[in-house]
Amino acid sequence: MVLNTYKQFKLFGLILIMAFVFMLAGCGNTEQEQVQDQEQEQEQTNGEENSDGAREITHAMGTTEIEGTPERIVTLYQGATDSILEFGVTPVGVVESWVQQPTYEYLGDQLEGVQIVGTETQPNLEEIAKLNPDLIIASKLRHEEIYAQLSEIAPTVSHETVFDFQGTVELMGQAMNKEDKANELLTNWEDRVADFKGKVSEKLGDEWPTNVSILNFRADHARIYFTGFAGSILAELGFTRPENQQSEEWGIQLTDKESIPEMNADVFYIFNEEDPAVQQTFEEWTNHPLWANLDAVKNDQVYMVDEVIWNMAGGIKAANLMLDDIYDRFELEK
Repeated sequence: MVLNTYKQFKLFGLILIMAFVFMLAGCGNTEQEQVQDQEQEQEQTNGEENSDGAREITHAMGTTEIEGTPERIVTLYQGATDSILEFGVTPVGVVESWVQQPTYEYLGDQLEGVQIVGTETQPNLEEIAKLNPDLIIASKLRHEEIYAQLSEIAPTVSHETVFDFQGTVELMGQAMNKEDKANELLTNWEDRVADFKGKVSEKLGDEWPTNVSILNFRADHARIYFTGFAGSILAELGFTRPENQQSEEWGIQLTDKESIPEMNADVFYIFNEEDPAVQQTFEEWTNHPLWANLDAVKNDQVYMVDEVIWNMAGGIKAANLMLDDIYDRFELEK
């Protein structure tokens, strides 16, 4: 009986020891699994950061790798300066505006205190470098020759031209890691275009689409714009151009008043610089007998429009302001 009790006690002790060992092993496995899980989560997190943090952006001058979300951005053309503000981002440096220096009045005080880094055609590389930017928005049209120098200062992306505001928004969305905002801005624009086309077509019926000429007078000549900022927007809205203005070039210069008939269209939109010499040219041309024979003149469809909004600005905010203007001229509800 004593022997049996001893064996039972020994067996019981062995069972306790084995249970304790299994328990330690289980705890060890749990801790190891937790460590492995944490490592896997960290690897996944690092992978997402690497994916979002290093992006290769394709643009007019090639490809550029950009880390993270840039915070110190310099814009080197007016359309980029206009558009970056619509993203809710204030640049650290901008180029001087063409008129209304240093920046356009329609942008209000949004650029107050922002460093001016030269002009659109001659940006100051030293001033740009002093700002320590982490992104530069440029244009191949303006900055192809200094692209390499800009890229030495900071990652630089370039749009092909300066007036394609939709392309500018798309490029900036990619470069600034704000593609959702870019899509929002472009979708809003597309919705407004569709709304205008529907309303103007319903109002004018068979009189739509309307032939339009975009005119500009200078001190020593007149211009008809075919494309560019205003021309591309009017085409998107459904306006047409006269047969002699179907070229995809920017437009033509007219130096002889005998060329006035080339301006003929149903509607004229005219933007002029506020300059005495320009005003004199405008009065001379519009007082010429050939001017009175133009369709837009005979039908009282000659409109003076804002030079900055319609021609100089080139960004998505200006595009929406131009569309507001056209809504108003056709007496359509926005």
